[in-house]
Amino acid sequence: MLRRNEKVELIKRAPLFAACSKRELEQIAQIADEIDLREGKVMTKEGSRGREFFVLLEGKAEVTRDGQVINQLGPGDFFGEIALVSDSPRTATVTATSPVRTLVVTAGSFKRLLDDQPEIQRKVLVALAERLAPGAL
Repeated sequence: MLRRNEKVELIKRAPLFAACSKRELEQIAQIADEIDLREGKVMTKEGSRGREFFVLLEGKAEVTRDGQVINQLGPGDFFGEIALVSDSPRTATVTATSPVRTLVVTAGSFKRLLDDQPEIQRKVLVALAERLAPGAL
């Protein structure tokens, strides 16, 4: 099991949470669960509605779009953060290519946190707007 400060370090790497304070990151870390998944497990499916944000702790995963491999993920990599704030379809499929251990934050838990902590909500919305602005990566 990760200690809370280890969860914080992993979560703060996601651009969505870049402006959050240590205390706010700790609140996000409190709602993050550690889970183990088997090799071959589809973590996200292209076109389906997303409900989770993942940070890989151990293992590897493959990202595909339209059946083509577009990226390989390993420990410290994250995906699915847009699903925490939007009901938009997943843009890619992510499949575990080895057994993986991951941190998972569900959209429901995250939305409850945002309701309770409007400052986190504001920072996340600003980060989203910057990410979606013309010319953003």
